[in-house]
Amino acid sequence: RNMSSAGPEGRKKMRECNGLIDSLVYYIQGTIADHEPNDKATENCVCILHNLSYQLETELPESYARTIYMQRRNISSNDKTPGCFGTRSRKVKEKQQDTPIPEEKSNPRGVESLWHSTLIRIYLSLIAKSTRNYTQEASLGALQNLTAGSGPMPFAVAQTVVQKANGLPSIRNMLHVSHPTVKKTAVSLLRNLSRNTSLQSDIAREVLPDLVLILPSSVLASDIACDTTASICYTLYNLTQSSSHNARLLLSADGLPKIIAISMNDSNMFSKASRAASVLLYSLWSHTDLHSAYKK
Repeated sequence: RNMSSAGPEGRKKMRECNGLIDSLVYYIQGTIADHEPNDKATENCVCILHNLSYQLETELPESYARTIYMQRRNISSNDKTPGCFGTRSRKVKEKQQDTPIPEEKSNPRGVESLWHSTLIRIYLSLIAKSTRNYTQEASLGALQNLTAGSGPMPFAVAQTVVQKANGLPSIRNMLHVSHPTVKKTAVSLLRNLSRNTSLQSDIAREVLPDLVLILPSSVLASDIACDTTASICYTLYNLTQSSSHNARLLLSADGLPKIIAISMNDSNMFSKASRAASVLLYSLWSHTDLHSAYKK
């Protein structure tokens, strides 16, 4: 567990170590099957996998990266859509929904397991069943790592988490835990997921009211709370930027007074949250059909 946080070279060596990742996954599968999600060794295994998933897409061996991007390029050119992501056209949204996880195999080995749907479901199972904060945080953090970035792997993993594995209810529960870093990591994961335009309606329906609920209505207590609040605002920004319906959902959840209060907090300590809230307010005002509702 300590060695897995030793930097890029350490991660590379451990990913290349024959049988190591397979053994970690095998052990966790066993404890889940035996209904022992709070086992200390399981925590260690998940923390190692969390670390090994950090910067995974950029650090993958060239052979994997080439295969993943070539597969995506073929899908894109066959469909003749203008790129895969970064545009809000209906065709591209539909294509995102149809995209399989890169290199998905029935029997993954080694580094292939790190982004495979089997391990994604294991993380979601531990989030739902474990009561160990470190296990919860590492599982959420691994999914956060896998959904970071703008390449094909993060978007495909996001599809699995939200649509194929129905992971939003378990993640939503983590928004209400008392442990601040678990909550912060859950929000960061949702922020990553919310960048995927084809998932925004699902995410808004499942978790937008909860995100508004955990927004503070007064001065924030700590750096972690400030970071969490900023992430919530940027997640809400992603969900409402192109959807008047989602903006109205935020309004009906009484989110506007909280966002205004956060945006007006000019303390240096909380400037990150204040800036994020201001960006969100500016975006919400772009929905001209809601101006009268905002004023009320």
